[in-house]
Amino acid sequence: MDQSPLRNPAVREVIHWPALIAAVAAITAVGIAIGLGLPLLSVILEKRGVSSTMIGLNSAMAGVAAMVAAPLSTMIAQRLGVVNTMVASIVAAAISALGFYFAEALWMWFPLRIVFHGAITILFVLSEFWINTAAPPSRRGLVLGIYATVLSLGFAAGPLIFSVIGSEGILPFAIGAGVILLAAVPILMARKENPVIDAAPNYHFMRYIFLVPTATAAVFIFGAVESGGLALFPVYANRTGFTESQGALLLMMMGLGNVLFQIPVGLIADRIGDRRRLLSLFAIIGLVGSLALPFLIHNWLVTAVILLFWGGSVAGLYTVGLAHLGDKLHGADLASANAAFVFCYALGMLVGPQTIGAAMDVAGHHGFAWALAFFFALYVALTMFRMVLGPKRA
Repeated sequence: MDQSPLRNPAVREVIHWPALIAAVAAITAVGIAIGLGLPLLSVILEKRGVSSTMIGLNSAMAGVAAMVAAPLSTMIAQRLGVVNTMVASIVAAAISALGFYFAEALWMWFPLRIVFHGAITILFVLSEFWINTAAPPSRRGLVLGIYATVLSLGFAAGPLIFSVIGSEGILPFAIGAGVILLAAVPILMARKENPVIDAAPNYHFMRYIFLVPTATAAVFIFGAVESGGLALFPVYANRTGFTESQGALLLMMMGLGNVLFQIPVGLIADRIGDRRRLLSLFAIIGLVGSLALPFLIHNWLVTAVILLFWGGSVAGLYTVGLAHLGDKLHGADLASANAAFVFCYALGMLVGPQTIGAAMDVAGHHGFAWALAFFFALYVALTMFRMVLGPKRA
């Protein structure tokens, strides 16, 4: 599938700005909602005396909800329309966000997590589909670079808002719900640009996971190393002798690379015919950086530089993987493939922290780096196989 794109005959060579702004607004809401919601809810549960195991179990509902909602998103959008489905998801996410404040019993937080993250996932899938349809092929990398930069900034803005307003009272919940609701305004303004899913997908949902494997595997690796890295790097930094503040600054360098490299990566992707080569390069950079980490971790400055480029390479897997997907499919197939893309991202978020944590238990603190190297090596092997030995299929 990677060799022969299914081109849309009605290719658009201009950027449709209302659609772009609507999709960017949606992904901004997704980023801030996740970035604010995850630490906020965990801190509140801890203040209530809930055990770490139960907090983790409740947090895991996010991944479960994402894996359930992603396959349903295309089917719902086909029946209700993309804009109507996105607006309904925004309303559901905003109501459930406020619901956490009023729900006293812990058991109520489980269905609220499922509704909240399920709605956010549908918004995530359809915003990716919309941005891919709004981006002309010749500038898809640039457009998706902008899109991914905004997503990264949203993820960063959430914790920043949390650090300023804290966890007391209804204010953080009201701000989160308000940000989500604001995303509906540009979406409704761009309703004439509503991408139509006028036919059923050609394949079963699971088939799309393997239809463009270099794209879906890229976002799986991205989800695994990003979530695992963010969750366990502070532990790794502490065990290798850094203070909490030094570890936090190193984590910030990783996030900075994530933000700074997205648009340049998108521009480079627009100039490369076979984007699998770029994806393979990012995985090789990630592999080399992971293998070098145990030997250089004791030098803060060198580690910071490694993490800056490492973060940019990891982010490139997402941006270029999404662009590669948009090159190959269109219409209902692209919508379903975007759902599979987000499904693989959620799967990576579940697998990554568990694998890296287990590696640290088995191999010591440097198991963090070895596990990351393992994920990147898998992807390098896949891309090399697809480019060198993979059969050419229509």
